[in-house]
Amino acid sequence: MRKLLLTTAIAIAASYGSVAQAADYQIDVKGAHAFILFKIKHLGYSWLNGRFNDFEGDFTYDASKPEKSTINVSINTASLDSNHAERDKHLRGGDFLEVKKYPQASFQSTHFDVSNASEATVTGDFTLHGVTKSISFPVHKVGEGRDPWGGYRAGFTGVTTLKLADYGITYNLGPASTHVELQLNIEGIRQ
Repeated sequence: MRKLLLTTAIAIAASYGSVAQAADYQIDVKGAHAFILFKIKHLGYSWLNGRFNDFEGDFTYDASKPEKSTINVSINTASLDSNHAERDKHLRGGDFLEVKKYPQASFQSTHFDVSNASEATVTGDFTLHGVTKSISFPVHKVGEGRDPWGGYRAGFTGVTTLKLADYGITYNLGPASTHVELQLNIEGIRQ
């Protein structure tokens, strides 16, 4: 009985110790547990929703020092998917993303400003259409813990709005369609 208690205590201590240390996470795109979505008004009459199907990235996270977190994401712009082939062709072309000339968009964090255990503002360099700008947006920790396959996961979500003209995308869709909302739903597997 004493041996069982000692073994259990060591296992619990090891488990808590691993949670409290900084860890590297790979964004789970293989299991489709991460999404980069976009939303823009169509002529001011409705919403056009879509996503990027091909992206990758990683992040570092420590629950005891969340301000030390980092995230890096790279997006294949040609993977844009609005569920309409002709529209996607137009969005990938010269009027918008110019994916042949600018095949990648990316975000690399530079700072985390932590509000509480589940809320922070991340600042970083976002590159789109060949233009890099510093942006900040709120992020929310969805949760973390062990998964059924013996791994450990953490998930976050964040939303930001970008002015298209700031990135050299000036095609006129009307005054209601000058900004695009990006939503990142990121689940990572601890490495």
